[in-house]
Amino acid sequence: MSGALILVLALTSLIPVYAKTHGAGRICDELGGRSLSTRPHSVSIAEFGAVGDGKTLNTLAFQNAVFYLMSFADKGGAQLYVPPGKWLTGSFSLTSHLTLFLENGAVIVASQDPSHWGVVEPLPSYGRGIDLPGKRYKSLISGHMLHDVIITGDNGTIDGQGLVWWDRFTSHSLKYNRPHLVEFISSQDITISNVTFLNAPCYTVHAIYSSHVYIDKILAHSSPGSPYTIGIVPDSSDNVCIQNSTINMGYDAISLKSGWDEYGISYSRPTENVHIRNVNLQAASGSSISFGSEMSGGISHVVVDNAFIRNSLTGIAFRTTKGRGGYIREIDVSNIDMWRIGTAIVANGSFGSHPDDKFDANALPIVNGIRLSNVSGVDIGVAGELFGIKESPFRSVALYNVSLLMSSGSSSSDGSWSCSYVYGSSKLVTPEPCPELMRVNNGYGRATF
Repeated sequence: MSGALILVLALTSLIPVYAKTHGAGRICDELGGRSLSTRPHSVSIAEFGAVGDGKTLNTLAFQNAVFYLMSFADKGGAQLYVPPGKWLTGSFSLTSHLTLFLENGAVIVASQDPSHWGVVEPLPSYGRGIDLPGKRYKSLISGHMLHDVIITGDNGTIDGQGLVWWDRFTSHSLKYNRPHLVEFISSQDITISNVTFLNAPCYTVHAIYSSHVYIDKILAHSSPGSPYTIGIVPDSSDNVCIQNSTINMGYDAISLKSGWDEYGISYSRPTENVHIRNVNLQAASGSSISFGSEMSGGISHVVVDNAFIRNSLTGIAFRTTKGRGGYIREIDVSNIDMWRIGTAIVANGSFGSHPDDKFDANALPIVNGIRLSNVSGVDIGVAGELFGIKESPFRSVALYNVSLLMSSGSSSSDGSWSCSYVYGSSKLVTPEPCPELMRVNNGYGRATF
């Protein structure tokens, strides 16, 4: 990892002038420059009768502690301290102006009994759950319409014990949709740092309809065989920073979303101004970084800078399909080091399913302004598969200084790129890309260097 980061940092000076031209490239510096709130009040979860033996259910203790700390919201806020131990709990909610601090050796352990998890309605921009129609289990730790919340510690752990949920998913025995580990809805000024997340039932961190979300120095891990588990999901959210983190998941490591078909179009809240940097990613059956396919509210102004991607089915993926509407545009990806990747770069215009039969097949997504530079890879199966939509081709896709060494040991291989209904340009790319990406100005919008 260290050698890879040194290599990527050395390439930083080669970034062409188009990179980071929008404000997303400053988001991490802006959010990271904020000082963490010092809470004048602090209580331990043990003061509310919690027992850290890994067996005693502490849901009521967490709920009572948060309720008590609500009274300090207008007094500078408060900290809920979790000491070393294994603290078994069902789902509970946080409150504004709160710090949840996990001491080294502290593990918040999720109950495997579904009756210990609340049940909530589907999100309005989705219309139903992702796994199946209807309601969903509430996330283990959640916040709704909150402000100034911090989850941090001295590398404490939050363990979702997801195996039981993965088994229910694969056996089609879920009563409701799987819960996430941490979810913030319609919240702002959220910080998550210095915490380890294990075995999320579905998503590890889901920030939806939220703003100013700062994620720094976390480790998120789920089994490579865990079905459709995703690490961090900025969803219809803005001003998000993800940095200095390691994320190893069964499906996608980081996935940007913004709603599903007619529900996302109607809700109309994009994901924008997102900065991802200095991350170590692995996605066993999905993509290390993905955009969509649920992107009906739009995704734009995203900067990905300095990422080490390894052991993933796909490196970077742009996903959508007819009926999504929305857009993916103004995306800058640079200084990427890949190792043992099935397909390095994917753009797929026929990916994913629909929530119901009410979607409008004429709602065509727009994909343009996608720029990838300073990308290197070793042991790559396929360089790229870029398949747009005939009625709405992907435009202004630009590749610069991309060098991918195929698994065969050769830097060029027949069939290493496949393209259709995609238009753009390329410079200093090996293996040589498909003809659709070798044009400078093709009438479909410029993507030059």
